[in-house]
Amino acid sequence: MTAIEIARKLAGLGQEKDAMTAYTLALHEGGGQDPIADMEAALYILQNGGDYKVAYSTFVDLHRRGCFPEDCLSVMTHAFYQPNTRLLKTRYENNCKLLAKYPYLFRRDFIDFEFLPVRFYPYDEDCFTPFRLREECFEEFVNLKKPVVSRNFFRDLENPILAKDVYSQYELEYLNDNVRQSEYVGRDNHIYLHYSDWGTFCSWLQVLNLRPLLEDKKLVFLMEDEVAQYPIDFKTRFDIDYSQYPVKPVGIREVNRLIWHTQLSSHNGGDFFNEIFDVHPNLLMISSLMFDNVNEVVENIQKVLETSGSLREAVRQSPGWNPRLVEELYLLWDRTEKDILVAYFLQQAQNYEKKHAPYLDKAARISPVLFFQPHFSNILYQLHVNSRGQAMLESEQYEAVRTSPLFRNFKYIKTFTPLRRFTTSHGATLKYMYRQLEQAMAATDGEKKAVVIPDVVSQRVLNRSFMIDWQDRLYADSVLVRFEDSKLNPKATFTALAAFLDLPYTQSMTYCSLDGELDPLEDKGNVRGFDTSTVYRTYDEFANDAERTYIEYFLRDAYEYYGYDFQSYDGQPMDQERAKALVEDFATINGIMRQAWRHVYQNTGIQVDGKEAADALKEQILEQLVEKQVEGVNTNRIKNAYILLKSLYFVNKNGQPLHMMPRLELDPALLEQPLYH
Repeated sequence: MTAIEIARKLAGLGQEKDAMTAYTLALHEGGGQDPIADMEAALYILQNGGDYKVAYSTFVDLHRRGCFPEDCLSVMTHAFYQPNTRLLKTRYENNCKLLAKYPYLFRRDFIDFEFLPVRFYPYDEDCFTPFRLREECFEEFVNLKKPVVSRNFFRDLENPILAKDVYSQYELEYLNDNVRQSEYVGRDNHIYLHYSDWGTFCSWLQVLNLRPLLEDKKLVFLMEDEVAQYPIDFKTRFDIDYSQYPVKPVGIREVNRLIWHTQLSSHNGGDFFNEIFDVHPNLLMISSLMFDNVNEVVENIQKVLETSGSLREAVRQSPGWNPRLVEELYLLWDRTEKDILVAYFLQQAQNYEKKHAPYLDKAARISPVLFFQPHFSNILYQLHVNSRGQAMLESEQYEAVRTSPLFRNFKYIKTFTPLRRFTTSHGATLKYMYRQLEQAMAATDGEKKAVVIPDVVSQRVLNRSFMIDWQDRLYADSVLVRFEDSKLNPKATFTALAAFLDLPYTQSMTYCSLDGELDPLEDKGNVRGFDTSTVYRTYDEFANDAERTYIEYFLRDAYEYYGYDFQSYDGQPMDQERAKALVEDFATINGIMRQAWRHVYQNTGIQVDGKEAADALKEQILEQLVEKQVEGVNTNRIKNAYILLKSLYFVNKNGQPLHMMPRLELDPALLEQPLYH
């Protein structure tokens, strides 16, 4: 019996709740193959108080497919539009009244509400489906407050911002909050909004909230052919001479944007990206700050501000700080950790200026963006299976970021994640750890310290921070950038990345620097600048074929999605027996782990019955302890493999599936070399 048949039977028996569940299942299973059944299911759900959003989506989909268009439109109008008409009309009239008094809108012939060419069918408070009356069609579903900046508004900062047909409430507020006032920069710095159709613009006034956008009079509305007036000479036309105003220092609460440069894993190329964005004229940046250290700095500053009995005392307890910043922080109403973080970054920019030369464009049209890469010694994930048998990934480091007030109080967040080929990143990580082990083994008695090599293969396989939780605001506007692309095609990569981050692609992004020092030398063994040798390194002495195959197979979905070819995995089916055989052949990493544990136990007194063991017995016990450690790691690897063999399907805490972070797309015309595979 099919789901629709079960639903009909339950409905006939009057079991409405179970019937609605079955009808919902029928809609999911049917996939739109039976329009009559879909219509029946949507009507039953709507009429019996079920999930109205399921019914709403079904009616819109049926209308778009040309199935029962008159009936679907009638239901949508009676159920979703007419109950909200009064609210839509009131909002429209309020916006019209505001705009009628606004000096930088040059049309006043607002269309009567009843004759607007577009209706908006509410899905919830922020989401609508527009319907064009003349064309009799539903347009794309829109979320007015979707926290995504969809275009490169700030690509060219030589001229005032000009943007066409911006209908997102979020993006309109974003422009208003991040373009500085003309009086602050001593020149015309209005935001010119060009709308290509007056009727469409009027229609959107039913759902937009213009009141907070008009207070600062930053916006200039240009309708249709009025775009020819761009840019307006405000001195001639409005008798406003902005050149009389001196450039005003950036205020702490003018900084509303955060770029989160995530640390996907160790040795993933993150430092290279920091060197590219170093001294960008529109960024507040401090490279690779340890997250715990940042929290400690913010807490210390907060303590000074809270314990100071006066502004003078706060300035006295903040040596080296610009008194203006201390005063602004001290006097801020409802001060937050975000405010302190911004002030700290502004102070560091001023310290850099005193030591070197100014890099921040103080007269820029936009407020600077805080570029933040909170660094951890490593990013660790653990695999769990929930009550439904679904795989979940948990990370203390990710939770620390997700819940941090340093992030929560930024209104606008862009996230990008560098990704390096997993086996290459793994090899580089183990090389670094082995170097630490060698140093520990060569140390004298007074300098000896224990170095334990963790199971970096499992860490690599379980670290799926390239998969995002769509319910997490931090990843709502995110992109993944391949390290190999940034090395082989830097112009194409960083032009595209600047566009995504809504920054101008500047001269400072064409070379590597660190704190202004050109092409900085890294640790011994690492390469400089745009040297591509790191792209092709295989680190054969730190990873064998079995280890690479294990990594590639259990990350095969990421390899496919992000365009990496396999180097070890042969594409053949994997079962428990083969996975176990791979683990048993982890000779390279297990050999290094044995060295590490042997060194740990050699520096630990081994006693038997309270007495120091004889050398032969001590060596035997030592080897047993070492092997026990390796066996435990192998057991865990096999356990993880058996779970992952079932599926590479992962969910968040609410049981919702995780998705791959979108990959940064490059302009083929800018490619200097073929894309890496």
